[in-house]
Amino acid sequence: MALSPKYAVYHSAVLDADPDRVWAEVRDMMALLDIVFGEGIEKARWTHGGSAEKVPSPFEFTLLPHHDLAREEVVGRSETDRSLTYRSVDQVLFIVDYLATYRVRPVTNEPGRSFVDWEREFRVVPDAPAGFLDDLEALFAQEIASVKAHFAA
Repeated sequence: MALSPKYAVYHSAVLDADPDRVWAEVRDMMALLDIVFGEGIEKARWTHGGSAEKVPSPFEFTLLPHHDLAREEVVGRSETDRSLTYRSVDQVLFIVDYLATYRVRPVTNEPGRSFVDWEREFRVVPDAPAGFLDDLEALFAQEIASVKAHFAA
């Protein structure tokens, strides 16, 4: 079977919050899931002894409304760089080989503000419905918008 193309997606935002405050929340994948999905997911939990303090750490959550199970794993975290990398364990929706990293950096000329960027790479299975990539791009854009809105308060 031929591999599908690999897609790369990048989003960023400037937050009106100190990078240490932002990182203190989003370094925990369970907190990030709550921020970006809110009531759009259920049963988000660490699995197989995973936790916010361990790498690697598997976790899973159920996407609503169709109850799609997402099984992923934190595979890297740097406290000094304020970055976290995670990957998919199984196919979720129509995505495979998902690998993502997000970072929180200071805005150097504006103390108390943060720059957050989120890079993702993935493949889409051949039987994905027409328009799936557009829907996925909209979801990813909404996720970074949710992070920005969360820290605007």
